Amino acid sequence: MRIAMIGGGYVGLVSGACFAEFGIDVTVMELDVGKLAALRDGRMPIFEPGLDKLVAENVAAGRLAFTGELTDAVRGAEAVFIAVGTPTRRGDGHADLSYVYAAAEQVARALTSYAVIVTKSTVPVGTGRRIAEIVRSVRPDLEFDVASNPEFLREGSAIADFMRPDRVVIGTESERAREVLRQLYRPLYLIEAPIVFTGIETAELTKYAANAFLAMKVTFINEMADLCEKVGADVHDVSRGIGLDGRIGRKFLHPGPGYGGSCFPKDTLALMRTALDYGAPSRLVEATVAVNDARKSSMARRVIDACGGSVRGKTIAVFGLTFKPETDDMRDSPSISILARLVGDGAVVRAFDPEGMEQARAVLPGGVEYCRDAMDAATGADALVVVTEWNEFRALSPARLRDAMRGRVVVDLRNVYDPVAMRQAGFEYSSIGRP
Repeated sequence: MRIAMIGGGYVGLVSGACFAEFGIDVTVMELDVGKLAALRDGRMPIFEPGLDKLVAENVAAGRLAFTGELTDAVRGAEAVFIAVGTPTRRGDGHADLSYVYAAAEQVARALTSYAVIVTKSTVPVGTGRRIAEIVRSVRPDLEFDVASNPEFLREGSAIADFMRPDRVVIGTESERAREVLRQLYRPLYLIEAPIVFTGIETAELTKYAANAFLAMKVTFINEMADLCEKVGADVHDVSRGIGLDGRIGRKFLHPGPGYGGSCFPKDTLALMRTALDYGAPSRLVEATVAVNDARKSSMARRVIDACGGSVRGKTIAVFGLTFKPETDDMRDSPSISILARLVGDGAVVRAFDPEGMEQARAVLPGGVEYCRDAMDAATGADALVVVTEWNEFRALSPARLRDAMRGRVVVDLRNVYDPVAMRQAGFEYSSIGRP
């Protein structure tokens, strides 16, 4: 089989490489000249563990290729996946579908035979129907089907999520399209991964509902962490106590400074707006968005309070900038609002992240000093803030940090360190939801 992937970003590149690993011939079309050149040179435009090796192996095997020409990508393809960005539309919170619709129109003009046009991008309900209208208006002669196949990839473990998924959701009303997609995912049948066939609208909504529910779990445990601090309870024990309930589950019950990244912020907003537009408002999602925004803003206040009410003239070391470990993604990371406040209040911020330094420079305020490693950031600091829980930060001993720092304040927003060990080392240590 042969498929085309329109968009060489996170979703398109990972999905294309994984489909190639299934033995399918994949051509990824990327318009960005810099990204395309990097991909052809074997350089990954994003950081994802194992992706560079997977891409190199499948390029060498002749199953994966990159192009900037749409006609080259779709020639002979049985399925064309649209995997372009759907950022939040400025001003109203809806998903910006301009890239999706532009891609659909261009694909329609380029196709010369039957293909399934599949949305891999996260799109609101009704997008698939609109794509079909666009294609029919541009090419009334074209034989095609439209399907929705949302991705459920976690940054940092995307390859494993694709190869061993909890489920694959496919929305289409065409048996011919079902058969094409069934063949594409045939290797997953062999490991008995659930393949869920639905209508297009159901598949589109399933993606948003899944991300919104996970975002609510994150926000819920963060609120419980705040309550734990007031009553002297331990949020990790609360999390374990409720997470062992099979109806709840243990994942996404880790307290922190709020969710960020490429999915949860924009998808909760888009679902909230869609629900309002259809007259079925989701108050839980609305509250999740509001609470999470307020939480990220409040984290800098925790640091300021821990420093005695002012950070002016103080040197603050920051461990981690990306929204989570094992990625270089800075989109909606809590570090953005935290560092903006600290710098604005006169702090000298020295930061380090294992993978996100280049991306951080584009979104963080001026005045942030970027260090060569964690200990470089900590040296001479009056206070340390842990924003992202990279494993290499866990390995640093309290004694080593104490000897490097000038001050003794540590604000651990990810609960990386042992409170007892930190206090025994002489630190004024505070974390999230622990007595």
